[in-house]
Amino acid sequence: MVPALIALFAIPPLLRGLGIDRFGVLSLAWTIVGYFNLFDLGLGWALTRVLSERLSTGREEELPGLIWTALALLVGLGLAGAICLALLSSLLVHVLLRVPAPMVPETLGAFRIIACALPAVIGGAGLTGVLAAHQRFGMISGVRIPLAALSYLGPLIVLAFSTSLVPLVSVIVATRYIGSVVTLALCLRVVRGLRRVVQPRLALLAPLLRLGGWITVTNLVGPLMVNLDRFLIGALLTLAAVSYYATPFDFVSRIWLFSGPVVAVLFPALASSHAVDRPRASRLFQHGLRFVFAVLFPSALAIATLAPLGLRLWLGPEFAARSTRPLQILAIGVFINGLAHLALAVVQGVGKPSWAGRLHLVELPLYLACAWWLVRTRGIEGAAIAWTVRATIDSVALLAKACSLLEIEPVAVRRAAWFLTGAMIAFPVGCLLGPLSLKAAFLAIVLGVHAVFVWRYVVEPGRDVMAGALNRAARLQ
Repeated sequence: MVPALIALFAIPPLLRGLGIDRFGVLSLAWTIVGYFNLFDLGLGWALTRVLSERLSTGREEELPGLIWTALALLVGLGLAGAICLALLSSLLVHVLLRVPAPMVPETLGAFRIIACALPAVIGGAGLTGVLAAHQRFGMISGVRIPLAALSYLGPLIVLAFSTSLVPLVSVIVATRYIGSVVTLALCLRVVRGLRRVVQPRLALLAPLLRLGGWITVTNLVGPLMVNLDRFLIGALLTLAAVSYYATPFDFVSRIWLFSGPVVAVLFPALASSHAVDRPRASRLFQHGLRFVFAVLFPSALAIATLAPLGLRLWLGPEFAARSTRPLQILAIGVFINGLAHLALAVVQGVGKPSWAGRLHLVELPLYLACAWWLVRTRGIEGAAIAWTVRATIDSVALLAKACSLLEIEPVAVRRAAWFLTGAMIAFPVGCLLGPLSLKAAFLAIVLGVHAVFVWRYVVEPGRDVMAGALNRAARLQ
């Protein structure tokens, strides 16, 4: 939440100081750096799962070899990806994006510098996976909080001296390397025997690559579908349109800060519990899903309902006029997609990443065609519609598969479907209400009912079971 609050106050002065076009490029830089993990061949998640299984079965002597082997491959992939991205920067700037002529040199330099962050981001993701497998989430947060904060504060500080994109993105890249070095130091403290460097062995890669192969497909296609709309907008419309779309998207997607940690905590717990106690994994998933629903729904509904007023106060009337409807549509999609994150963790955590990979391969061309048409015909509102429809289809499929893998009882599935249907009805009602007094009364009523749901179905039945299951997983490790 700390970086989100910093972004809330940092974005308006950055927008004023840089202008719409430069801020659009900076938004793309944040997006690219944030999703560099797609180049890791799925080894980050695979490493967490394999290490969790080894810890749960008492095979800790295998950890140093696995970790150093995976890190060697990850850094190599990062270097190869950095070279490729640097070579493709000219195509990206000159062909794919409509960059104003005076901005072409600095935009090209900025994208080449962004490419340099790839080894640090990929290697850091693998190191974070090591800490996650050992459930050292306090350490992970201790690195991620300042790292994410500096992604906004760094450019804001540089803005006092220069409006050029090159130094702005350079400070973002520098923070990534600092974060990776700190994470490595923490891993050396946590993992016994890791200070003894083990020569990478190809045989140790087999369990990682078996899992990572299909996770790679999801890591490539999933983030591509999440962020493809921005590049379509930049190619078909303008960089200014990217700003009008990316800013509300980045804002509403911050509610994943409430669900992301739940997924990060439950993924290694699900992997270890599923290996030794499958009913416990099922209970973990059900209570985790209820908790994610409980925290995401009120946030998304409030954003959708109060979008016109919030955008007007935050970024001004012109931004509000252009971005209100996309923000309201995206709030629905972000809420639904947040539920899918936990389902995806189940599918990958129990060793079925191929199913998710095939699903995303089928979705990609359909989404690309739909998004292309809607962006051309309806602008950034069309992009929001395409993204939300794709997210809904993806979420329903993943949730159904997770319930099947964990053998969730049909009565629990039907109850969850009713709750989700009620939540979906609330969104258009809140968006269509006019006066602020009606919006406030609507939110008070709906969130009051939601509080009863939270107490009845999340707090009372979940607190003891969730704590017991996580403690059990920790003891196993």
